[in-house]
Amino acid sequence: MKCPVYIEDWVAWTADSEFSIRPGHAVAERQGESMLPRMLRRRLSATGRAVCDSASVLDDGSGVPVIHASRHGDVSSSLTMLGALEAGDPVSPSSFSMSVHNAVLGVYSIARQHRGPTQALGACGNEFEALIAEATGYLATGKQAVIALFSEGEIPQSLRSHTEFPPCPCVVALRLTAGTGQRLLSEPASSAQRPTPLQVIDWLSRDVASLTARQRWFLEHA
Repeated sequence: MKCPVYIEDWVAWTADSEFSIRPGHAVAERQGESMLPRMLRRRLSATGRAVCDSASVLDDGSGVPVIHASRHGDVSSSLTMLGALEAGDPVSPSSFSMSVHNAVLGVYSIARQHRGPTQALGACGNEFEALIAEATGYLATGKQAVIALFSEGEIPQSLRSHTEFPPCPCVVALRLTAGTGQRLLSEPASSAQRPTPLQVIDWLSRDVASLTARQRWFLEHA
C-alpha cells in the first residue's frame, strides 16, 4: 500500500516582494537572523542562503532527511566557469565545488550540524513530483518527517530563451509526514505541466484548487 503524504508545515521565500506568501509562512516571519555564519553565507547566492534558512525553520534537529530539488541549480556559476574554460582561463576549485548540485545542502549540513540524509535532485522540470516520490520512499521506511526544498535561482539572460523559469528567484520548503497535517492527494491530469517553485507557493498561498504537474495535486480538507 502506498504511503500517504501530508504537508505538516511549509515556508517560502521570493526575491521579489510583488509575489505574496500566505501570512505566517514567509521565512522572514519565522526566522530573525539567518542560521548561516557569515563565512558560509558569502559562499552562497541569495537563493542558496534562502534554501538553508528555509530548511532550518522546518528542521527540529532530529536528523530527518532533507531533499533539495532545483531544475537549474547555480547555473550562473556554471556558465561563468564554462566561459572561462572556453577562453583558456583557469577555473577556481572553490568556485567549482560551490556550483555542484549538492553544494547548498553541504553548506547547510555544516552550518546546522545536520547528520541525517541529504539528497539533491534535478528532474528536467519535474522536480515537484520527484521530491514527493523521494519523500514518500523515506516516509515508507519509517522516517518521521522529510524536509523537501524546491528552488530556482537567477537565470542568466543568455539562457532565458532556451528554458522555462519563474519570474524571480524563489524557494518553497515543505515538511512532509506520513500522518500529520493536510494530506496531499493526486489524480490523473488532462495535460502535463512543469510547475516552478513560485507556482507551488501560489498554490499554497492562495487556496488554488490544485497544482498541475504530470498529476493533478490537491490538499484534502477536513
